[in-house]
Amino acid sequence: MTVKTLSELQAGEALPNIELKPVSRLDLIKYAGASGDYNPIHTIDEEATKAGLPGIIAHGMWTMGNLAKLFTPFYHEGFVKEYKIRFKGMVFLEDVITLKAVAKERTIDGLYFKVEAVNQNEKPVLVGNVLFGLYE
Repeated sequence: MTVKTLSELQAGEALPNIELKPVSRLDLIKYAGASGDYNPIHTIDEEATKAGLPGIIAHGMWTMGNLAKLFTPFYHEGFVKEYKIRFKGMVFLEDVITLKAVAKERTIDGLYFKVEAVNQNEKPVLVGNVLFGLYE
């Protein structure tokens, strides 16, 4: 489905999903530098193992930040006004994350969306809600 504008979107309709490329170590190293989050569980195998993890994990905020890509094509219509999420699972190297958004309702405040990021096994790693404020 191609969505031309958010004003055309009805409750229950989805934005086009976005499938990210497999998570790479370089993605996480770059994100660590950009965010200032140098926790070694995100970049060093041995440190992740010492912390009881099966391998390095992506920063939760890396996933959350990528989720905003769903709304990038619509910034000429408005802006992300509220962004409420909950982390549901870990993202590991080589995971393929798919970003999803479904319109819930339109109010005077804007358009509410149910959002989620799922891994290649369709397991949610992040769920939440976004309010997209529309310009008048």
